[in-house]
Amino acid sequence: MASFNLTPSGPSTFILMGIPGLEAAHVQISIPFSMFYLIGLLGNFTVLLVVGKEQTLHKPMYLLICMLALTDISISTSVVPKALCIFWFNLKGITVAGCLTQVFFLHAGMVMHSAVLVTMAFDRYVAVCDPLRYTIILTNARIAKLGLMCFIRAVLFILPVPLLLSREPFCANRIIPHTYCENISVAKMSCGDTTVNRMYDLVIMSVVIGLDLTLIALSYGLIIRAVLRISSKKAHQKALNTCTSHICVILTSYTPLLFSNLTHRYGLGIAPHVHIILANLYFLVPTMLNPVIYGVKTKELHDKVVKYICRM
Repeated sequence: MASFNLTPSGPSTFILMGIPGLEAAHVQISIPFSMFYLIGLLGNFTVLLVVGKEQTLHKPMYLLICMLALTDISISTSVVPKALCIFWFNLKGITVAGCLTQVFFLHAGMVMHSAVLVTMAFDRYVAVCDPLRYTIILTNARIAKLGLMCFIRAVLFILPVPLLLSREPFCANRIIPHTYCENISVAKMSCGDTTVNRMYDLVIMSVVIGLDLTLIALSYGLIIRAVLRISSKKAHQKALNTCTSHICVILTSYTPLLFSNLTHRYGLGIAPHVHIILANLYFLVPTMLNPVIYGVKTKELHDKVVKYICRM
C-alpha cells in the first residue's frame, strides 16, 4: 500500500499528512480505526432500525437517542473515511473546497451533538422532577421541534467558519500535519491575518462547551436536589438509574473533547502524533460506546435489540 503515491498538489489542494512520525505504521493503525468505525456504524444503525420499527419505542427518550446516533454517525463519517484513504492508499490530497466542507460538517456535527446532550439532560430533569407531567411537557412533536432547533443552531454557529476561511489567502506550503481538516489547522495555512477566525472559534467553543455544560450541570443539580428530597431508598435508586446512561454518554463525549481542544490549543507537552491519535479516538470511541451504553442500560431498548438479533 505504501507504493501508492496519489497525492495531487496544486493551488487548490491541501495535503493531509495523516500521523506525522508514524507513516510506516499507518496500515497497522488503520486496523483499530476501521474496526471502531464499523462497530460504531453497526451499533448506531441498529439503534435507528429498532427504534424506527418498534412503535412502542416512539417516545421522546428514544427519539433523542436516535438524534444522538445520527450525530455520532455524521461526525465519525466526516473524518474516518478520509483518514483511512490516507492510511491505506496514501491519498493525502484534498481540495480546498473539500477541506472546508469537512470543516463544516465536522464542527456542525459536534455542535449538534452537544445540543442533543443538553436536550437529553432536560428530558431526564422532567422525568425525575415532574414525572406526572412528563407526557404533557415532552411530546414527540415537541422533541422534533427541539431537534430542529438544535440543527439550526449548529448550522448558524458553524456556517461562518468555512466562509471566513474561504476568504483567507493560503501560503504555498499547504501541508496539514493531521488526518482531517480542522478549523485552526486550516487557519494556520493562511498567509493573512487570522485573528477573526481564531476569535470566532474561541467564542464558538466557549458558548457551546461552556453554555451547554452549564445547562447540563444545572439540570443535574435540580435532579440531585429532587432525589435528596425523596425518603425512599428504592425511589432514590430508580431516579438515579434513569440518568446513569446519559451521565456515561456525557463523560465519553465531553472528556475527550475538552482534552483534545486543550492539547490542540496549548500543547500541554504532548507529542503531536499522540495528540492526533487521541483526537481521532474522540470521533471513534463515543460513536462506538454510545449505542452500547444505551443498549445495556435502557432495558426496553435492550430487550427490543435482543429480539431483533435473535430473529436473524
